[in-house]
Amino acid sequence: MTLREAVGRAVVRNPDITLARLDQENARHAVQVARDPFTPRLTVGSGLAYSNGFPMSIEGSAPSIVQARATQFLFNRQQTFAVAQAREQVRGAGFDVAGKRDEVAWRTASFYLDAERAARVLALARKDAESLQTVLEAIQAQVKEGRALPLAEKQAALQLARARQLAEALDADQAGAETQLAIAVGLSADDRVRPVAEQRPPVALPESEEHALEAALQSNQELRKLQSQIAVKGLERRGANAARLPRVDLVAQYGLFAKFNNYQEYFNAFKRNNGQIGLSFQVPVFSGPGIKAQMSQTDTDIAHLQVQLNSARNQIGADLQQSFREVHKAAMAAEVARLDLDVAREQLSVNLAQMQEGRLSLRQVEEARVAENGKWIAFYDAQYAMEKARWGVLRLTGDLVPAIEGMP
Repeated sequence: MTLREAVGRAVVRNPDITLARLDQENARHAVQVARDPFTPRLTVGSGLAYSNGFPMSIEGSAPSIVQARATQFLFNRQQTFAVAQAREQVRGAGFDVAGKRDEVAWRTASFYLDAERAARVLALARKDAESLQTVLEAIQAQVKEGRALPLAEKQAALQLARARQLAEALDADQAGAETQLAIAVGLSADDRVRPVAEQRPPVALPESEEHALEAALQSNQELRKLQSQIAVKGLERRGANAARLPRVDLVAQYGLFAKFNNYQEYFNAFKRNNGQIGLSFQVPVFSGPGIKAQMSQTDTDIAHLQVQLNSARNQIGADLQQSFREVHKAAMAAEVARLDLDVAREQLSVNLAQMQEGRLSLRQVEEARVAENGKWIAFYDAQYAMEKARWGVLRLTGDLVPAIEGMP
């Protein structure tokens, strides 16, 4: 896959994002649960009973063949704030989904760069091993001819063993990174995703650190989630305070009475079909100290979240400054590695020309080739560090996913 394909697939199929979306769906259902008391609720049953003497009530209702009861909140400020709180939690769950999306995109891009680096460096390490094998064979021939000491052969064998060990380690690193990349894009641990060889242009960074910080503070999903949690706690506090307000409920009921409950003997008039509809008013007179204590707890929670919010803002500023420093350091290291590589390539060209003239041996040329491969590895590492540092800045500013999706 290309980097764009890997990140595009990951933000759709990664299990972490799926879990966050399921939590968001649960939050939406919680809104319906909170709104349920404001819709009519009808229950139908029976309170059939035999009466001996005066007809008493069955669970607060007269004995009846059929009973029906309907209730609905008309005015209940405490429950209204509970509905608003549930809606705000849906909004906060949306920030959590967006935050997971950014986190998964960054993790996928990191795995992609790791796998890409390991593949490139592995190819160079194998070339080193081939060159060192040629050097060892040349030295072995010189030892047989008495033109080199056996110590030189042992040293060449040691260098070859180290090159092969490095190649094996890089092969394992590549396999691990490709497996992690497969998991990140929603595949199984038995799969491996290999990066496509591609030339990516350098990503554009914000104009300045000030613009980057402003963008980061506006787009950071963790900050927005904390702000949403503060809003939820504010609604919770208002809901607790609303417990002191009166509430009005709509109440309706119907009962079909039986004739064997002695109603005729104790009442002047008897009707089998009976119904009522009206309003139930409840006015709190003394609520006790619990409401005040609950509001104090909520105030403490809000203060706690406010501290977290300020700390998160400061940490974002510090991380952004460090990311820009990393970009600068990586750019300087990449320039040095490029110049060092140019020198090594030029030296190899000189050595090849001298070998054709008979002034250098094959062993010396292969050693120069090994040195050039080492410079190539340093160059790739510097390029890798620079690209990852630039992606790190965009991760903080919230532009990582749009930048990757906008790749050609």
